[in-house]
Amino acid sequence: MIETRNRQLVPCGPSHLETVLRDKKGLEPLLGIPVPDSWPALPGAIPHIYEKLGSDPSAVGWWSYLFVHARDRVLATEAARGLLRWAFSHPEVATVAAETLPDGHGSIRVLQKLGMRFAGATDRVLRWRLDRQDSKKEGRVEPGRR
Repeated sequence: MIETRNRQLVPCGPSHLETVLRDKKGLEPLLGIPVPDSWPALPGAIPHIYEKLGSDPSAVGWWSYLFVHARDRVLATEAARGLLRWAFSHPEVATVAAETLPDGHGSIRVLQKLGMRFAGATDRVLRWRLDRQDSKKEGRVEPGRR
């Protein structure tokens, strides 16, 4: 688990996804929190993530996280910054990539705040990236910064 001042980022594994595919409220006892009716914002992504983790178990911990607000137990720039900080704490990670939907204006703004650069598009998603040296230059994800 990755923790920031206000959030817990729980690595999303196959068991979490199987639960969500059956009944998202089944996550409540697994995470110890209520699952909002509005979650997930992109329900179509769940089968894609499940398929990815099933075909590549090494992606667990690198591919998808569940964000939990630590105090309210119920998000975005702080959680994403925590993920970047965690990724760059691994010396073998030179670049972090992200994808968002073209109409995901809030998600796009979060990625821009973190210094991520537009890296291209497919017919379904926009791709973003942040190289380690750029994260250090901009001082956006240095250890200990919030």
